[in-house]
Amino acid sequence: MEVLIENILIYGFVFGIVFLVMFIYLRKTKKRSQSTEAKIVKAKEFGFHEPVSLHPVISSENCIGSGACIEACPEKDILGWVNGISKTINTSRCVGHGACFHACPVLAISLCIGTEKRGVELPHISQEFETNIPMVFIAGELGGMGLIKNAIEQGKQAIESLTKKLVKSAKAEYDVVIVGAGPAGIAATLTAKKNNLRFLTVEQETLGGTVYHFPRSKIVMTTPVDIPLHGRLKLFETSKDELISLWNEILSKNNITVNQLEKVESIEKSQDYFEVKTSKGSYTTNGIVLAIGRRGSPRKLNVPGEEKEKVYYRLLEPEHIKDQRVLVVGGGDSAIESAILLADEGNGVTLSYRADSFSRIKPRNLERINEYNKSEKISVLFKSNVIEITDSEVHIAIEGYEELQKLRNDLVYIFAGGELPTKFLEKIGIGITKKFGEAILSHKKN
Repeated sequence: MEVLIENILIYGFVFGIVFLVMFIYLRKTKKRSQSTEAKIVKAKEFGFHEPVSLHPVISSENCIGSGACIEACPEKDILGWVNGISKTINTSRCVGHGACFHACPVLAISLCIGTEKRGVELPHISQEFETNIPMVFIAGELGGMGLIKNAIEQGKQAIESLTKKLVKSAKAEYDVVIVGAGPAGIAATLTAKKNNLRFLTVEQETLGGTVYHFPRSKIVMTTPVDIPLHGRLKLFETSKDELISLWNEILSKNNITVNQLEKVESIEKSQDYFEVKTSKGSYTTNGIVLAIGRRGSPRKLNVPGEEKEKVYYRLLEPEHIKDQRVLVVGGGDSAIESAILLADEGNGVTLSYRADSFSRIKPRNLERINEYNKSEKISVLFKSNVIEITDSEVHIAIEGYEELQKLRNDLVYIFAGGELPTKFLEKIGIGITKKFGEAILSHKKN
């Protein structure tokens, strides 16, 4: 009898421990699921749930809820956990690291571009970053990967692929002409130097490419990456100026010159080489790497008065602008950060955005713009469109108001993004397709 009682007590104790562990686990997972679901609701409310570029798509049938993808993602609240499986939260903020794709132990994630409703135009490129035109390669943002780390890696890989396929023509003065001096273009340039290629790098503006258009104090988030001829680069937070200064230092150390303020006007195939015509000359080359980014030319509003001298498409030195009545147009990170910088300098800032809420912006920027709007340091006009720009005013149409709002104004900054250089690519002969949720990286066999 004593043995029986003892066994009952032991089994009871064990079952009690198991019950307690299960209770704590289920309670914890329930709270975790509720927290993620709340974040998804909030993301949808603020327009962050709809992806705009490369993003993960999780197979609910294959996901086992290991959480490896959540842990691997370097960004915050892109992925979450609900009732035993991973879910996307703020998909619009995904920048295509691909870490979740590689971390999933059961291959339940695909990386897709665009959605069924929102297409994204991308040029045709192979896994070696070669276009449908042999020896013409594309790297970086133009190919769909905008993250600095990804752009650098693609710039390196594009040159490596070009080097393997290189057949030198006696009529070509260069082995490769690299178009663009942003992260991808700089990495391609350094790799070309490393591989002892005859190369030329041209940039229509100044060193930095798209990064150059960031406001001066913009923080660039990146992860460690290997830079050719330099080594491991560990910059988790740095300003745009510091990053460009580092690139200049690396280029100077390796005796590399980038032809700045030189715009490529045409690229033509001539027998077994290419002829590249720019605003300053003409060059012959065996191959080409296009690292021009998706921005292309700044997208304009096409309204009367936009040609006036007080209208700008980038903010370089906000510390020199004071006591001005400024209109900032746009709802992305660049527009919001620029508006905040200008407001901090004592300017009267109005931010005009055509949508009814901010989307595709970093959480910190959303928090700050809401603070500035509430404190009236910045006047935010949602559902608004600029109709006309005059010497002393801007005329804005706001949904719900019959009359135009006429604001006194000294400066206008437009951050409406850039236009994909489609015509330029099509003129070269590069194929372009609009992707509607197509998987770029997938574990499924075709």
